Amino acid sequence: MQVLTSRTIIHPSDLDRSLAFYGEALDLPVAREFGEGRGRGVVFFAGGGLIEVVGALPPVGLHPSDKAGPMGAAPVQAGPGITLWLQVRAIGATVDELMSRGVPVVRPPTLEPWGLIEAWIDDPDGLRIHLVEVPADHPLRRDQRKPPTAGATR
Repeated sequence: MQVLTSRTIIHPSDLDRSLAFYGEALDLPVAREFGEGRGRGVVFFAGGGLIEVVGALPPVGLHPSDKAGPMGAAPVQAGPGITLWLQVRAIGATVDELMSRGVPVVRPPTLEPWGLIEAWIDDPDGLRIHLVEVPADHPLRRDQRKPPTAGATR
């Protein structure tokens, strides 16, 4: 399987409130808008990924069936277990900016044992969003691959 791009899709309880949160409070730029009414949606740029906020849930016929496929049955799970992970340049400045826009910070910036600095906020439906700063000396900032051997290309 080759994944070319991905996005997180959110079906909020109040579409307008969530669109205001992602578009205005978080100030994410719009990649595209589609549909109208209950099925209206907006796709936001979020760094190297996309967040799609759309009103209506997919039609019933689009949910996984109870029939077994190659990997067995695929029932619809109750409630999403989703957390957004958004890397930011400077966590302190980001938290200050969000607080000035009225976004409550659930957990202030904290240096984690794995070396990242994280703060947490929630969207209007309680979806947890981890804001992450990767310090300059963290391994995520360095290429961990071994140097190529003579004559090899990357």
